[in-house]
Amino acid sequence: MRFIGRLFVGSLALLLAIPCGAAILGLGALLDPVSREVLGQLGLVGLFSGLNDLASGIGPETLLFAGVAFARALFVLLVVPPVLIAVLGETLNWRSAIWYGAGTGLLTALVPWLARGAARTGGSVAALGLEGRITAILFLTGAASGLIYWLIAGRRDHRHGAV
Repeated sequence: MRFIGRLFVGSLALLLAIPCGAAILGLGALLDPVSREVLGQLGLVGLFSGLNDLASGIGPETLLFAGVAFARALFVLLVVPPVLIAVLGETLNWRSAIWYGAGTGLLTALVPWLARGAARTGGSVAALGLEGRITAILFLTGAASGLIYWLIAGRRDHRHGAV
């Protein structure tokens, strides 16, 4: 019975932590002036190129595939790290705020680096600075979702009276 209770509380905590991480990601991207400028340029370029592609005869399925790729990237950034850290924390009985906050933040910040394979060498200072800003925003995104999970599901040790 205790397992079902932990499973329910953990699922509820993840359902609340993931949208919180998404909100922090959106706020971080909008509040950071450099990221806001880059996203604005990419958004306008993407909008105009999408309209040009539609006008030139490329089908809407191409835009659908781009939307699916974007949704997959958001899933990997916003859902996989909190779920992985939550499962590890519950399995290994690690219930500290540092584990959930820093662990989820580090894993979320590392996702683009892991997806790319390794750190890029020979990049310009401006590109490295932009990557650093994005990495910091991703760390805050993961840390926020990890801490929300901890507040709901991980604060109490199940050996001392948790569900």
